[in-house]
Amino acid sequence: MTQRDDKMKERLSASKRIDIRFSEVDSMNIVWHGSYPLYFEDAREAFGQKYGLGYMTIFSNGYYAPLVELSFKYKKPIVYEMTPTVVITYVPTESAKIVFDYEIVDSNDGTLLATGRSVQVFMDRDYSLVWENPEFYRKWKEEWKVL
Repeated sequence: MTQRDDKMKERLSASKRIDIRFSEVDSMNIVWHGSYPLYFEDAREAFGQKYGLGYMTIFSNGYYAPLVELSFKYKKPIVYEMTPTVVITYVPTESAKIVFDYEIVDSNDGTLLATGRSVQVFMDRDYSLVWENPEFYRKWKEEWKVL
């Protein structure tokens, strides 16, 4: 087994079940596109809780982690009263950034409803971009074998 295979085997993922509320759908009963970033945010919080990489961990180490990229692709409509699950997967990178892939699936039958990706970078408390992995993040990567 190659080193690349080892890294691919160490996939860190979490999931978050979402209850679709009436306020999130449009007149066609389809989830409004502006709700997807919120679902991804909920998944990032679930990931952070599971793996110790939450926003407060980042903040308490002296950094911010703003989103610099966010994309999603619709596969099938999500409608009122569905309870889809957002599956979030960490994408290893040597760079000083946090990359996640997302899949939203129907909790009833596993149908793929949407996919997405987010990229976060690190900024220090003076709002300057950090080019090197912060020490706490480097240690986190080592701990979870994603470095």
